[in-house]
Amino acid sequence: MLELRKVSTYYGNIQALHDIDLKVEEGEIITLIGANGAGKSTTLMSISGIVPPKRGEILFRGRPIHELSADRIVALGICQVPEGRHIFPDLTVAENLDMGAFLRRDRRGIARDLDYVYTLFPILRKRRNQPGGNLSGGEQQMLAISRALMARPRLLLLDEPSMGLAPLVTRQIFEIIRQINREQNTTIFLVEQNANLALKVADRGYVLETGRITIHDRAGALRANRDVQKAYLGI
Repeated sequence: MLELRKVSTYYGNIQALHDIDLKVEEGEIITLIGANGAGKSTTLMSISGIVPPKRGEILFRGRPIHELSADRIVALGICQVPEGRHIFPDLTVAENLDMGAFLRRDRRGIARDLDYVYTLFPILRKRRNQPGGNLSGGEQQMLAISRALMARPRLLLLDEPSMGLAPLVTRQIFEIIRQINREQNTTIFLVEQNANLALKVADRGYVLETGRITIHDRAGALRANRDVQKAYLGI
């Protein structure tokens, strides 16, 4: 579904990604783990067109997308939930969700998807007329995920969904991630600091160190890998 070929991305003269090779198969959950500053968020932003790569190719369903603008990439079916959530704090919950469906014109489909996200996160239905900025951190994360789902993505990019959340809320969010993948057949690319939790929900994983992929394996094999355990799982 998605393939990165020798992708190198820069911030000015500083190289953040070095010849990244990575594949995502349709219907799976993959995770990218690594330390802070390894380039995880940059990988997602390269895919979504926010920070385009300087070299290499990004293919989505066989089509090159690395030279497309971010809005055209969203229109193809790739949607990112950014680190830090970045909801519209002055808009209501309902208005934030409307923004997620901005490129769509299928009113019945939008209504069905709105009902679906309210089923996933019932608290958002109760809060639908409240400003997004009044929500708790966990509720804002639910809103950010729901806003992305309103775009009806084929590929959902999640950047640090557990950041700043209580453990109970984090577990709830990750159960919802599994549910979205299973019920909507939405392919998910998960970037997550909590490597143990990420590898529990993912099918496969990549380890990124200083902008380079160093390990790639099934998620279970990565959890059993002594180097991964020592560096990322605290074992």
